[in-house]
Amino acid sequence: MAKVKTAFFCTNCGHESPKWLGKCASCGEWNTYIEEVLEKPNSNAALFGGKENQRVSKPYRITEIEKKSEERYLFTDNELNRVLGGGLVPGSIVLFGGEPGIGKSTLLLQLAVQEKGKTFLYVSGEESEQQISMRADRIGKLNENCFVLTETSVQSVFNRVKEIQPDILIIDSIQTMQSSLIESSPGSISQIKECTAEFLRYAKETGTPVFLIGHITKEGSLAGPKVLEHMVDTVLIFEGDRNHVYRLVRSIKNRFGSTNELGIYEMSGSGLRSVENPSEILISNNEENLSGISIASTLEGIRPILVEVQALVSTAAYGTPQRSSTGFDLRRLNMLLAVLEKRCGFKLGAKDVFLNLAGGIKVNDPAIDLAVVIAVMSSNANLPVEAKIAFSAEVSLSGEIRPVNRLDQRISEAEKMGFNKIIISKYAKGINQKISKLR
Repeated sequence: MAKVKTAFFCTNCGHESPKWLGKCASCGEWNTYIEEVLEKPNSNAALFGGKENQRVSKPYRITEIEKKSEERYLFTDNELNRVLGGGLVPGSIVLFGGEPGIGKSTLLLQLAVQEKGKTFLYVSGEESEQQISMRADRIGKLNENCFVLTETSVQSVFNRVKEIQPDILIIDSIQTMQSSLIESSPGSISQIKECTAEFLRYAKETGTPVFLIGHITKEGSLAGPKVLEHMVDTVLIFEGDRNHVYRLVRSIKNRFGSTNELGIYEMSGSGLRSVENPSEILISNNEENLSGISIASTLEGIRPILVEVQALVSTAAYGTPQRSSTGFDLRRLNMLLAVLEKRCGFKLGAKDVFLNLAGGIKVNDPAIDLAVVIAVMSSNANLPVEAKIAFSAEVSLSGEIRPVNRLDQRISEAEKMGFNKIIISKYAKGINQKISKLR
């Protein structure tokens, strides 16, 4: 086997060194050198299943490239299809990140054991075959074409891939994988980068989709270099509050679809269940009218959702007023409170204000502004908001109620959920009152 040539590069300035250095000789930064492969033996062609599976690359004129619609794998899991942009593209590589214990491995194992007609290879470097089998039994509906491999060596994984020829490959997790081409320990930046590059080459040369599960750091970003997110086609983040049974899959990068999509799952004893109508779970059915509660009609990607906004305004007991927000930007809350004080004359400067979006969801849509203002004013005056009324408008710094986009979808969602009135900006255009029963 030919010798592998490696060198060390500074991640700060790119300076090259034949050996590892504690301090960079060029920029003076400490602990920035990582090992990278310069030249590797051409043995991967055999590992990927031989030349017959590989594409032969040659240059084309851009006007001569044949345009054909991208075929996608459609799963029975509609939420995952939505977040991926309408299904899984052959040859794509998807990075799946999330906190420990949030359900990343469960979701992808559930996909592998329940999807019929596809051959899956589930590679785990963290659990034994018995642990995976126990989890699969809990999920149920086992697929005979799901193979489980416990291995951490990338070269051994490709040897098994050559035997099985799977339709979809799942790696759990990329931090546990190790390439023999690099001497550093598993989980190091150089190992993660090299292993991802190996799986990327395999995906592109054979047209096999690859799912990579990635760990999250304490700061909430994906562990490993930021370049990992640049290398893959799609980055999905699995998030949710441990105190709630609902989990959200959010796309933060997608070369084959929108990055605004959101998938919602409910965690149960038998795995994760897709939530087709999230508005039902995000609105509590209160028998009595309570103050400080309003309903906002918002959008996540192309999906309209109704969210319950809860506010509590009370006299500041400790001198300095507190401002707290869960699921909504705290700086935007402070801005809306300043607008209420300056433009509308409400004296909220000496009061504590607490805001919460029910269900543990996070919303960045400015259309929720009006619902936040209404909830705060309702709690301040201790007057409940009229039942079956929704709000969808942005509030400007001048106190003006501004229109928001795609109002027809927001209105139809409110109508579907049994609301009879929605408050929007009077400047909104293109609303056909005859079509909708809402006022």
